Amino acid sequence: MTTDLTMDADRQSIGNAILRATINKGGNAIDAFGFGWLLPLLRMAAGDNVSEQLAELKQRLLIPLLGICIFITLWAVFAPKVNTSLGAVPGPVQVWNQVGGLWQDHKRERAKADAFYERMQLRNDKLIADGKADKVKHRDYTGKPTFIDQIYTSLITVGLGFLVAVIIAVPLGIASGLSRTFQGAINPLIQIFKPVSPLAWLPIVTMVVSALYVNPTDWLPKAMMVSAITVTLCSLWPTLINTTLGVASVDKDLMNVGKVLKLPTRQTITKIVLPSALPLIFTGLRLSLGVGWMVLIAAEMLAQNPGLGKFVWDEFQNGSSDSLARIMLAVLTIGLIGFLLDRLMYALQKAFTFSTEHEG
Repeated sequence: MTTDLTMDADRQSIGNAILRATINKGGNAIDAFGFGWLLPLLRMAAGDNVSEQLAELKQRLLIPLLGICIFITLWAVFAPKVNTSLGAVPGPVQVWNQVGGLWQDHKRERAKADAFYERMQLRNDKLIADGKADKVKHRDYTGKPTFIDQIYTSLITVGLGFLVAVIIAVPLGIASGLSRTFQGAINPLIQIFKPVSPLAWLPIVTMVVSALYVNPTDWLPKAMMVSAITVTLCSLWPTLINTTLGVASVDKDLMNVGKVLKLPTRQTITKIVLPSALPLIFTGLRLSLGVGWMVLIAAEMLAQNPGLGKFVWDEFQNGSSDSLARIMLAVLTIGLIGFLLDRLMYALQKAFTFSTEHEG
């Protein structure tokens, strides 16, 4: 009997050890995606000290939830007391109700689009059957974009602008970090253009795109091109600066080893420079993505390009009883998407680097 109990205890101990190892291995990924509060629960299940893990759970989950609850309570109490031209400021309940309303609007608009394409298909089939194939036409549905559509448009636009910014900034940053001459040449340009507001870039970009992009494609409309280039011009600087700093901070002994081994420049960059500079490069990427998302909303609002910024402006101009609640919902959506984009970039940073210096 004693032997059986001992064997059971040994099996439980081995199982807990395996669970701890799994938690430690996957802990960075769990934390990177914003679920770090699960780690204390998992560690308690693995047999770790309960009081220590409860303290960690309090810090990671309960205190943030408390802060959110206090914010929502203050919002619910004081919002109705503030009257605007559109009525009293909506509270959390009124804003939440708009989620369902906007989703229903989206479903109705999709139903209209499906009906439009079905009618067009029936018409074209009839023309083909009557031998009038030359009169067959294919047209896109031109209904009003919904809130969901504009979220999608904004994400595509910021992704395009951010990708172009990375393609420009990372090579320039590497060259700047490796060559003091090159850094001296571009540093004045960085200092001049880095503080320029997107509101100043937007008219210039609009005129240049209108002059050069004369045959826009369906997948890249002129309005999206304008917004994406504005995002690029305003978001490349954090990546450029951090890449330069990261490359310039590479251990000189490592660089000397590369010289001794007579590594070509390409291998020096890929084998020595990039692995050492990645933590700072990813920090720049996270900053650039955040800047790009903020710039995009302002650009869409000012230029009336499709996206969340235009949705906010349209609701402001609409002036209906639901407009203010919808604007506040859009603001919360913008903030939430910005947070998720940052966590995504942080997860990539944790996956491709071994540094623990840059925590989210």
